[in-house]
Amino acid sequence: MKDLDTTAHHVEQLRLELKEALQLDLDDYGLAEQSTGEFNSTFLGVRLNSAFQPIYDIQAGDLFGHEALLRPSLGGELSSTPEFAFTYAEQAGKLVPFDRVSRTLHVLNFRQIYAENGLLFLNVHPKLLIAVNAHGKVFEKILHSNSVPTDRVVIEIQEGLIEQEKQLTEAIDNYRERGYRIAIDRFGSTQSHIDRLWKFAPDFVKLDLNLIQKAEQNDRIRKILPGLIKMIKDLGAQPIITGIETQIQLDIAIESGSSLVQGYFLAKPVTANELQPAKLFKTSVGNPHIKSAA
Repeated sequence: MKDLDTTAHHVEQLRLELKEALQLDLDDYGLAEQSTGEFNSTFLGVRLNSAFQPIYDIQAGDLFGHEALLRPSLGGELSSTPEFAFTYAEQAGKLVPFDRVSRTLHVLNFRQIYAENGLLFLNVHPKLLIAVNAHGKVFEKILHSNSVPTDRVVIEIQEGLIEQEKQLTEAIDNYRERGYRIAIDRFGSTQSHIDRLWKFAPDFVKLDLNLIQKAEQNDRIRKILPGLIKMIKDLGAQPIITGIETQIQLDIAIESGSSLVQGYFLAKPVTANELQPAKLFKTSVGNPHIKSAA
Protein backbone atom coordinates (compact mmCIF):
# COMPACT_ATOMS: atom_id res chain seq x y z
CA MET A 1 0.00 0.00 0.00
CA LYS A 2 2.85 2.36 0.82
CA ASP A 3 4.43 1.79 -2.59
CA LEU A 4 1.10 2.52 -4.29
CA ASP A 5 0.68 5.70 -2.25
CA THR A 6 4.23 6.78 -3.10
CA THR A 7 3.66 6.16 -6.81
CA ALA A 8 0.36 8.05 -6.77
CA HIS A 9 2.00 10.99 -5.00
CA HIS A 10 4.88 10.96 -7.51
CA VAL A 11 2.51 10.99 -10.49
CA GLU A 12 0.38 13.75 -8.98
CA GLN A 13 3.46 15.86 -8.27
CA LEU A 14 4.60 15.26 -11.84
CA ARG A 15 1.22 16.34 -13.17
CA LEU A 16 1.40 19.59 -11.22
CA GLU A 17 4.93 20.33 -12.42
CA LEU A 18 4.08 19.62 -16.04
CA LYS A 19 0.82 21.56 -15.85
CA GLU A 20 2.76 24.62 -14.74
CA ALA A 21 5.50 24.17 -17.34
CA LEU A 22 3.29 23.20 -20.29
CA GLN A 23 0.46 25.54 -19.39
CA LEU A 24 -2.16 22.88 -20.05
CA ASP A 25 -4.15 20.36 -18.06
CA LEU A 26 -2.55 16.96 -18.45
CA ASP A 27 -5.77 15.27 -17.41
CA ASP A 28 -6.96 16.11 -20.93
CA TYR A 29 -4.12 13.96 -22.24
CA GLY A 30 -4.47 10.98 -19.91
CA LEU A 31 -0.84 10.94 -18.77
CA ALA A 32 -0.29 7.74 -16.80
CA GLU A 33 2.62 5.76 -15.40
CA GLN A 34 2.60 2.05 -16.20
CA SER A 35 3.79 -0.84 -14.04
CA THR A 36 6.99 -0.95 -16.12
CA GLY A 37 7.83 2.59 -15.02
CA GLU A 38 7.12 3.95 -18.47
CA PHE A 39 4.56 6.63 -19.28
CA ASN A 40 1.90 6.81 -21.93
CA SER A 41 -0.82 9.30 -22.77
CA THR A 42 -4.29 9.26 -24.29
CA PHE A 43 -5.49 12.10 -26.52
CA LEU A 44 -9.08 12.02 -27.81
CA GLY A 45 -8.99 8.23 -27.91
CA VAL A 46 -5.49 7.99 -29.40
CA ARG A 47 -3.04 6.15 -27.12
CA LEU A 48 0.49 7.53 -27.30
CA ASN A 49 3.62 5.54 -26.46
CA SER A 50 7.32 6.20 -26.91
CA ALA A 51 9.75 4.03 -28.83
CA PHE A 52 13.50 4.54 -29.08
CA GLN A 53 15.81 3.53 -31.91
CA PRO A 54 19.56 3.51 -31.20
CA ILE A 55 22.05 5.47 -33.28
CA TYR A 56 25.52 3.93 -33.32
CA ASP A 57 29.05 5.16 -33.84
CA ILE A 58 30.66 2.35 -35.83
CA GLN A 59 34.16 3.78 -35.52
CA ALA A 60 33.99 3.92 -31.74
CA GLY A 61 31.97 0.71 -31.62
CA ASP A 62 29.55 2.31 -29.20
CA LEU A 63 26.09 3.73 -28.74
CA PHE A 64 25.80 7.37 -29.82
CA GLY A 65 22.21 8.21 -28.96
CA HIS A 66 18.54 7.37 -29.42
CA GLU A 67 15.86 8.78 -31.67
CA ALA A 68 12.50 9.02 -29.92
CA LEU A 69 9.55 7.95 -32.05
CA LEU A 70 5.85 8.30 -31.36
CA ARG A 71 3.84 5.07 -31.45
CA PRO A 72 0.11 5.92 -31.50
CA SER A 73 -2.76 3.46 -31.44
CA LEU A 74 -6.52 3.83 -31.60
CA GLY A 75 -8.12 2.81 -28.35
CA GLY A 76 -4.79 1.32 -27.30
CA GLU A 77 -5.28 -1.57 -29.76
CA LEU A 78 -5.22 -0.63 -33.46
CA SER A 79 -1.78 0.68 -34.45
CA SER A 80 -1.67 4.00 -36.27
CA THR A 81 1.00 6.38 -37.59
CA PRO A 82 2.53 9.56 -36.12
CA GLU A 83 1.35 11.41 -39.25
CA PHE A 84 -2.25 10.43 -38.53
CA ALA A 85 -1.98 11.42 -34.87
CA PHE A 86 -0.52 14.85 -35.65
CA THR A 87 -3.08 15.49 -38.39
CA TYR A 88 -5.82 14.50 -35.98
CA ALA A 89 -4.45 16.89 -33.36
CA GLU A 90 -4.18 19.69 -35.92
CA GLN A 91 -7.78 19.24 -37.04
CA ALA A 92 -8.84 19.39 -33.39
CA GLY A 93 -6.93 22.67 -32.96
CA LYS A 94 -4.55 21.01 -30.49
CA LEU A 95 -1.32 20.75 -32.49
CA VAL A 96 0.85 22.88 -30.16
CA PRO A 97 -0.11 21.15 -26.88
CA PHE A 98 -0.11 17.76 -28.60
CA ASP A 99 3.46 18.26 -29.78
CA ARG A 100 4.53 19.37 -26.31
CA VAL A 101 2.87 16.40 -24.64
CA SER A 102 4.47 14.00 -27.15
CA ARG A 103 7.96 15.34 -26.50
CA THR A 104 7.34 15.39 -22.75
CA LEU A 105 6.30 11.74 -22.95
CA HIS A 106 9.60 10.94 -24.68
CA VAL A 107 11.62 12.73 -21.99
CA LEU A 108 9.81 10.94 -19.15
CA ASN A 109 10.53 7.59 -20.81
CA PHE A 110 14.08 8.60 -21.75
CA ARG A 111 14.88 8.77 -18.03
CA GLN A 112 14.99 4.95 -18.01
CA ILE A 113 17.95 4.98 -20.42
CA TYR A 114 19.42 8.33 -19.40
CA ALA A 115 22.46 6.70 -17.83
CA GLU A 116 23.37 5.25 -21.22
CA ASN A 117 25.79 7.09 -23.46
CA GLY A 118 24.52 9.53 -25.97
CA LEU A 119 21.97 12.05 -27.07
CA LEU A 120 18.20 12.17 -27.38
CA PHE A 121 17.03 12.97 -30.93
CA LEU A 122 13.56 14.51 -31.06
CA ASN A 123 11.43 15.40 -34.07
CA VAL A 124 9.54 18.70 -34.12
CA HIS A 125 6.49 19.03 -36.33
CA PRO A 126 7.33 21.45 -39.19
CA LYS A 127 4.24 23.59 -38.62
CA LEU A 128 5.28 24.15 -35.01
CA LEU A 129 8.52 25.78 -36.13
CA ILE A 130 6.66 28.59 -37.86
CA ALA A 131 3.62 28.76 -35.55
CA VAL A 132 5.17 29.50 -32.15
CA ASN A 133 7.71 31.90 -30.68
CA ALA A 134 10.56 31.37 -28.19
CA HIS A 135 11.19 27.84 -29.48
CA GLY A 136 12.41 25.44 -26.83
CA LYS A 137 11.57 27.69 -23.87
CA VAL A 138 8.63 25.68 -22.55
CA PHE A 139 10.31 22.37 -23.35
CA GLU A 140 13.45 23.51 -21.53
CA LYS A 141 11.43 23.58 -18.29
CA ILE A 142 10.43 19.96 -18.84
CA LEU A 143 14.04 18.94 -19.42
CA HIS A 144 15.31 20.79 -16.35
CA SER A 145 12.60 19.31 -14.11
CA ASN A 146 13.83 15.88 -15.22
CA SER A 147 17.55 16.77 -14.95
CA VAL A 148 18.15 16.46 -18.70
CA PRO A 149 20.41 19.26 -20.00
CA THR A 150 19.44 20.82 -23.32
CA ASP A 151 22.83 19.96 -24.82
CA ARG A 152 21.88 16.28 -24.69
CA VAL A 153 18.85 16.96 -26.89
CA VAL A 154 19.02 17.14 -30.69
CA ILE A 155 16.10 18.84 -32.43
CA GLU A 156 15.41 17.11 -35.76
CA ILE A 157 14.04 19.42 -38.45
CA GLN A 158 12.66 18.37 -41.83
CA GLU A 159 13.69 21.61 -43.50
CA GLY A 160 12.46 20.40 -46.91
CA LEU A 161 8.86 20.75 -45.67
CA ILE A 162 9.33 24.39 -44.62
CA GLU A 163 9.42 27.15 -47.22
CA GLN A 164 9.42 30.08 -44.78
CA GLU A 165 13.17 30.49 -44.41
CA LYS A 166 13.06 33.53 -42.11
CA GLN A 167 10.88 31.76 -39.53
CA LEU A 168 12.97 28.61 -39.83
CA THR A 169 16.17 30.57 -39.23
CA GLU A 170 14.64 32.23 -36.16
CA ALA A 171 13.48 28.87 -34.80
CA ILE A 172 16.94 27.32 -35.19
CA ASP A 173 18.59 30.36 -33.58
CA ASN A 174 16.17 30.17 -30.64
CA TYR A 175 16.92 26.50 -30.05
CA ARG A 176 20.66 27.09 -30.31
CA GLU A 177 20.58 29.94 -27.79
CA ARG A 178 19.07 27.52 -25.26
CA GLY A 179 21.77 24.91 -25.82
CA TYR A 180 19.92 22.44 -28.03
CA ARG A 181 21.73 20.80 -30.94
CA ILE A 182 20.24 20.83 -34.42
CA ALA A 183 19.87 18.04 -37.00
CA ILE A 184 18.65 18.46 -40.56
CA ASP A 185 16.49 15.39 -41.15
CA ARG A 186 15.85 13.43 -44.37
CA PHE A 187 18.48 15.34 -46.30
CA GLY A 188 18.72 14.14 -49.86
CA SER A 189 14.97 13.88 -50.39
CA THR A 190 13.41 15.66 -53.36
CA GLN A 191 12.40 18.59 -51.12
CA SER A 192 15.88 19.24 -49.68
CA HIS A 193 17.60 22.60 -50.11
CA ILE A 194 21.35 22.02 -50.27
CA ASP A 195 22.16 25.70 -49.58
CA ARG A 196 20.57 25.38 -46.16
CA LEU A 197 23.46 23.19 -45.02
CA TRP A 198 25.78 26.19 -44.85
CA LYS A 199 23.05 28.69 -43.99
CA PHE A 200 21.92 26.80 -40.88
CA ALA A 201 25.20 25.06 -39.98
CA PRO A 202 23.50 22.05 -38.31
CA ASP A 203 25.33 19.82 -35.85
CA PHE A 204 24.05 16.71 -37.63
CA VAL A 205 22.72 15.87 -41.09
CA LYS A 206 20.55 12.75 -41.23
CA LEU A 207 20.46 11.40 -44.78
CA ASP A 208 17.13 10.38 -46.24
CA LEU A 209 16.65 6.64 -45.70
CA ASN A 210 16.11 6.10 -49.43
CA LEU A 211 19.71 7.10 -50.22
CA ILE A 212 21.39 4.07 -48.66
CA GLN A 213 18.74 1.77 -50.09
CA LYS A 214 19.23 3.19 -53.60
CA ALA A 215 23.01 2.98 -53.17
CA GLU A 216 22.68 -0.77 -52.71
CA GLN A 217 21.00 -1.02 -56.13
CA ASN A 218 22.75 1.77 -58.02
CA ASP A 219 26.55 1.93 -58.40
CA ARG A 220 26.44 5.61 -59.42
CA ILE A 221 24.74 6.60 -56.15
CA ARG A 222 27.14 4.35 -54.25
CA LYS A 223 30.10 6.19 -55.81
CA ILE A 224 28.59 9.62 -55.10
CA LEU A 225 27.82 8.90 -51.43
CA PRO A 226 31.42 9.35 -50.10
CA GLY A 227 31.57 12.80 -51.71
CA LEU A 228 28.30 13.80 -50.05
CA ILE A 229 29.56 12.57 -46.67
CA LYS A 230 32.80 14.53 -47.11
CA MET A 231 30.92 17.70 -48.02
CA ILE A 232 28.79 17.45 -44.89
CA LYS A 233 31.87 16.93 -42.74
CA ASP A 234 33.67 19.85 -44.42
CA LEU A 235 30.75 22.07 -43.40
CA GLY A 236 31.32 21.09 -39.76
CA ALA A 237 28.38 18.70 -39.35
CA GLN A 238 28.26 15.00 -38.52
CA PRO A 239 26.45 12.88 -41.13
CA ILE A 240 24.13 10.09 -40.01
CA ILE A 241 23.19 7.39 -42.51
CA THR A 242 19.68 6.16 -41.73
CA GLY A 243 17.53 3.36 -43.09
CA ILE A 244 20.16 0.62 -42.95
CA GLU A 245 18.35 -2.69 -43.40
CA THR A 246 21.01 -5.09 -44.74
CA GLN A 247 24.65 -6.01 -44.21
CA ILE A 248 25.44 -4.68 -47.69
CA GLN A 249 23.96 -1.29 -46.79
CA LEU A 250 26.02 -1.23 -43.60
CA ASP A 251 29.16 -2.00 -45.63
CA ILE A 252 28.31 0.85 -48.03
CA ALA A 253 27.84 3.21 -45.09
CA ILE A 254 31.26 2.26 -43.73
CA GLU A 255 32.88 2.67 -47.16
CA SER A 256 31.29 6.12 -47.51
CA GLY A 257 33.19 7.43 -44.50
CA SER A 258 30.21 7.98 -42.20
CA SER A 259 30.64 6.72 -38.66
CA LEU A 260 27.09 7.37 -37.40
CA VAL A 261 24.44 4.88 -38.52
CA GLN A 262 20.83 3.99 -37.79
CA GLY A 263 18.41 1.39 -39.13
CA TYR A 264 16.41 -1.79 -38.59
CA PHE A 265 19.42 -4.01 -39.38
CA LEU A 266 21.15 -2.55 -36.32
CA ALA A 267 18.20 -2.19 -33.98
CA LYS A 268 14.45 -1.74 -34.28
CA PRO A 269 12.55 0.94 -32.34
CA VAL A 270 11.38 -0.48 -29.01
CA THR A 271 10.26 0.84 -25.65
CA ALA A 272 12.91 2.05 -23.24
CA ASN A 273 12.18 -0.97 -21.08
CA GLU A 274 12.92 -3.33 -23.98
CA LEU A 275 16.21 -1.80 -25.09
CA GLN A 276 19.15 -4.17 -24.85
CA PRO A 277 22.86 -3.30 -24.84
CA ALA A 278 24.42 -3.38 -28.29
CA LYS A 279 26.66 -6.34 -29.14
CA LEU A 280 29.92 -5.46 -30.84
CA PHE A 281 32.01 -7.56 -33.15
CA LYS A 282 35.17 -7.04 -35.15
CA THR A 283 35.46 -7.41 -38.89
CA SER A 284 38.39 -8.94 -40.60
CA VAL A 285 39.93 -5.49 -41.04
CA GLY A 286 39.64 -4.75 -37.36
CA ASN A 287 37.00 -2.02 -37.48
CA PRO A 288 34.30 -2.23 -34.82
CA HIS A 289 30.84 -2.84 -36.25
CA ILE A 290 27.58 -2.90 -34.44
CA LYS A 291 25.52 -6.04 -34.39
CA SER A 292 21.86 -5.80 -33.55
CA ALA A 293 20.84 -7.13 -30.17
CA ALA A 294 17.23 -7.36 -31.30
